[in-house]
Amino acid sequence: MGFPVGLLADHDPSDSRSRLIQAATEVFIEEGYRASIERVAVRASVARQTLYNHFPSKADLFGEVIKQVTAALLVTLDGKNESLRERLLRFGIAFRAKALSAEGLGFYRALIAESKRFPELAATFYRTGPIQTAARLRSVLQDAIDRGQLRPVDPEFAANTLLSMLVGAERSHFLLSGEPPPKPDPARVAQLIDCYLRAFAAEALSSNPAPQRSVP
Repeated sequence: MGFPVGLLADHDPSDSRSRLIQAATEVFIEEGYRASIERVAVRASVARQTLYNHFPSKADLFGEVIKQVTAALLVTLDGKNESLRERLLRFGIAFRAKALSAEGLGFYRALIAESKRFPELAATFYRTGPIQTAARLRSVLQDAIDRGQLRPVDPEFAANTLLSMLVGAERSHFLLSGEPPPKPDPARVAQLIDCYLRAFAAEALSSNPAPQRSVP
């Protein structure tokens, strides 16, 4: 299976570990978490023992796949010398490209289908994917709040709002409607990011207060 937008960062085809991660991503998308370790080893053109030398269990392999996908995404938030809009645009483009691609939707569909049978699957995904993404985004937004670029709202609320705007309703639509996923559209991302920044702009504070961090 090809990856036109790529769930993973570029990998070295001569490195068996990289090949295993790429193969596991493809096999998990195609067959779900029930896919055999042997299928992954064959797809990667390595011996089964080589796979176990790198990853002691299927859960370890799956966790590494999610970790790699997340790392490739979070690097887009780097760049403190750039404007907040530039960083969020880059993140938004990458996030939507992964989450709303045919591969990303297939991966998510397989995850939901298998989560009841393999609860560790959902826990691993949540721990190494969404939690890490939200934490890094919160850090970026907290820095922007501290600099006066955004109004002083709860950074968790700010991060969750942005993530929901970027994929929420559209992912449900393409998962359930049967329509093919959209092609990457930077103009659509720019529209979403600009709407988000207007809503959380520092100058909007006096006329349109947002939820504040709760104090126990």
